[in-house]
Amino acid sequence: MLWSSSVSCIFPACQYGVPEVTGINFCLQAIPRNGIFVPCREAAGKARSRKPAANASKARVRAINKGMKTNENTEPLRRFNPLNDFLFHKTMGVKGNEPQLIGFLNAVLVPSGRKPIDTVEILDKKIYVKDIISGKSCSLDVRAALADGSRVNIEVQVRDKKNMDRRSLFYWGKMYAETLQSGDDYRDLPDTIAINIVGYDFPDGGGAHTRFRLREVTDPTLELTGAMEIHFLNVVKWRRQVRKDFSGDPLHRWLAWLDPESPPETIEEVKSMDIAIAHADGRQRVVMRGRRAREAYEATQKAEMDRRSEIAFAVEAAVADRDAVVAEKEAEIERLRALLGAGDCG
Repeated sequence: MLWSSSVSCIFPACQYGVPEVTGINFCLQAIPRNGIFVPCREAAGKARSRKPAANASKARVRAINKGMKTNENTEPLRRFNPLNDFLFHKTMGVKGNEPQLIGFLNAVLVPSGRKPIDTVEILDKKIYVKDIISGKSCSLDVRAALADGSRVNIEVQVRDKKNMDRRSLFYWGKMYAETLQSGDDYRDLPDTIAINIVGYDFPDGGGAHTRFRLREVTDPTLELTGAMEIHFLNVVKWRRQVRKDFSGDPLHRWLAWLDPESPPETIEEVKSMDIAIAHADGRQRVVMRGRRAREAYEATQKAEMDRRSEIAFAVEAAVADRDAVVAEKEAEIERLRALLGAGDCG
């Protein structure tokens, strides 16, 4: 059974996820009132039980724990697009989202040689909900500071604007320089890490996860500095990837959760394996209960669908114009052939 309906379900600290504390396990408690899994800490082997509200039956609690609707309709709950920039920020980039952010950062950075992260400070970044709804540009990336002083910027980009390389460098440079105040020593500049989650095929080579640092061209073992690190998580390449190791690779679990096309059974599988992903999924549902949040989410989704429709229409129009020009040229050729043929006969 995936979730317990009457007592807390204890999860051991997962690999590269929420850090384990001696004698302490992390757990999820199903709170029937709103169906949200709330993280807590319990002494090992002593799970604290929480009784359902008086008006919540055991069947209702089981439905919540299984991720199902809590009415007579047993269709699976709607899954929201995790690459929606507004929803991603609200899930990962707001204070209180540290458990899932730590899990995600460890999944990306530990395989690259960094030490596991125990704590993280989410840096404030104002969200302009009105601007999102009206279609104006606004800043939605996730910014965080690590315990060693390093800075991290996470950006989701689903539109291929043919400028992702320079765009990423620009945002990396902006974050790298903003911590230096007048009179500070350049040595005080922190290591800065940019993580880009892209919904299109970029960069051209490599796999689902590519990492770039400043190295000497003829001798890649010679690194100029560790202050610069840029990652790309390519959802398109992830879908094409044959080998997927959910049990052994935390990043594979996150990529599966981030992929809007992942089937429901895969989402449930990775949630059951990784408490940080379960936190992120639960947080999405908390966010989407708010009316203004739903409006912002739907506005960004609609804007993306409209953009794709415009592109498809433009392509179809271009093809139609091309076909019309080709048909006209072919008709002209046939007319000339007919005239030449008539002249020969004369």
